[in-house]
Amino acid sequence: MNTPIRRLSVLIAALFAALLVASTIIQFAQAGSMRTMAANKRTLLDNYSRERGSILVGGKAIAKSVAVDDQYAWLRTYPEARLYSQVTGFYAYSVGNPLGLEHAADDLLSGKADRLFVRRVTDLLTGREAAGATLELTLQAKAQEVASAALGKNRGAVVALDPRSGAILAMVSHPQYDPNPLSSHDLDKAAGAWEKLSEDPAKPFINRAITGNLYPPGSTFKVVTAAAALEQGLVEDENSEVPGPAELDLPLTDQPLPNEDRQACGPDDTTTLLHALEISCNTAFGSLGLELGGEQLRAQAAKFGFGDTIQIPMRVSPSTMPAEINAPQAAQSAIGQYDVRTTPLQMAMIAAGIANQGRVMTPYLIQSVRAADLDVIEPAPKPEELSQAISPRTADILTRMMVSVVDNGSGRRAQIPGVAVAGKTGTAQHDLDKEPHAWFISFAPADDPQVAVAVVVEESGVTGDEVGGARVAAPIAKEVMEAVIDR
Repeated sequence: MNTPIRRLSVLIAALFAALLVASTIIQFAQAGSMRTMAANKRTLLDNYSRERGSILVGGKAIAKSVAVDDQYAWLRTYPEARLYSQVTGFYAYSVGNPLGLEHAADDLLSGKADRLFVRRVTDLLTGREAAGATLELTLQAKAQEVASAALGKNRGAVVALDPRSGAILAMVSHPQYDPNPLSSHDLDKAAGAWEKLSEDPAKPFINRAITGNLYPPGSTFKVVTAAAALEQGLVEDENSEVPGPAELDLPLTDQPLPNEDRQACGPDDTTTLLHALEISCNTAFGSLGLELGGEQLRAQAAKFGFGDTIQIPMRVSPSTMPAEINAPQAAQSAIGQYDVRTTPLQMAMIAAGIANQGRVMTPYLIQSVRAADLDVIEPAPKPEELSQAISPRTADILTRMMVSVVDNGSGRRAQIPGVAVAGKTGTAQHDLDKEPHAWFISFAPADDPQVAVAVVVEESGVTGDEVGGARVAAPIAKEVMEAVIDR
């Protein structure tokens, strides 16, 4: 073979080798990423060709697919629209970001989850139409409706938990939005709806109950400080005396920590731990924060779930405490200020942990996974303990204190006739130019807890006064508790 022919043969062989390598990379190494590309219309149309599983609350669909006569075959619809918008999120052909259960549980809803493999094989062998799994949620329709109605036009969030299991009974975030226009097969209409939604400064698509800009918990965090003080032996019980001056001198600064009314919390600048919680005495809990220090405060908060990344299955933003806390910052953190940040779900977990003898249960939203014919594929999960945050004795003391807050203190508007209610109000500063957030955490009945609730209402407090949590947030919590215990 002469030299030119030999060179041409080498070149052709190299080209064939390059083609083989490229096709192998595309078919195997890059196949997964190409399937999930937003521009891959073939994959999207394949997804739409199968019926997507429904999402159910109390047996009724809050998200379902209906057959349509176009290239997409199935249209995703949301019969309850706004009420469950942040729970479901939306399933759209070409707009928006993945949100809610439509994203977090996509493998189940689309039928692609590994745990549905046997079901897929059975469908193939029997000739049954392939479809995604149906999700039955833990939410109670009545509690969800009451929470949304009570929150009204306010911005904020409400979360209700079953303290014994961690099941989420209500999860409402305001403002809400309608997911239906976003799932439209009219792509121009869907794009316009997403543009309007994404440019809304209130960001309605964010689930404020579990994510977004986290909130300072304000005085609701005082139950964590009280828990730490009891666990560390700084106080014996609710009748232990604690400092309660009008102002608490802080080290390292000439700025004292004042009480909201600028008055002492008791005679001779002392009070009991019980009375301090009833009237939300800043100086008493600031004093405990100085004694405990930042490390012990942070450790107690961590036992309740601060810092944990939880999937319900949507990702819950971890609640945070600053890593380094000096003495005055510890005093501020002890009353839920400085850089303490949390979600309403986390504060509901704290209330639920106290209600459940100190045991904090892992929260969850999916009650069962079912086939399209509603046969159970996966039954309800077994309740899972996240932590033993406090001892049963400490939980009992805190329960008595929180009941007294509702019976005799700042939480009177959460009272339910004939039912012992435990609660704590809060007003949280977050911006010097804006009104504080109003908080309330609670559980009921106190002697046989069935529900724990956290409510935050944005910018509805009064600077320097617990009235926001008492007047605005507590009545919302009361209505939700009544809905769950059927009063």
